[in-house]
Amino acid sequence: MITIQEDASLGDAARLLSDTHRALLVVCNGEGAMVGVITKTDVVRQVAQCQGSVEGKRLSMVMTRTVTSCQSDDQLHDVLAVMKEMGFVHIPIVDNNARPAGVVNTRDALQALLREVKDEELLLRAYVMGVGYQ
Repeated sequence: MITIQEDASLGDAARLLSDTHRALLVVCNGEGAMVGVITKTDVVRQVAQCQGSVEGKRLSMVMTRTVTSCQSDDQLHDVLAVMKEMGFVHIPIVDNNARPAGVVNTRDALQALLREVKDEELLLRAYVMGVGYQ
């Protein structure tokens, strides 16, 4: 998870997002609370609309302020359901004070659920074969 201050420029965000593995930045205020997000798509959209440099444009003017987030104690199934319903690839995790704690990626979440299912299958197979739960 990468955070950026809300008074940073769009150019600052573009530089941070230029790493191919980053697709979302969590935008924070001076107290460290999440106030929005900005994605690669947001940056590209703004660059396409700009007539000149993006350095002067502040994130606070272009970020998404209404952010759907989850908390660390939310069930992964529930988080994935929200992500599917909203069409999200990433969703921020925040604490009770809206401070960012991480970002859930759909691919990683699905891999975790698949591991869970495989583990349950192995336990069930061991039980049925009489080698488990002794």
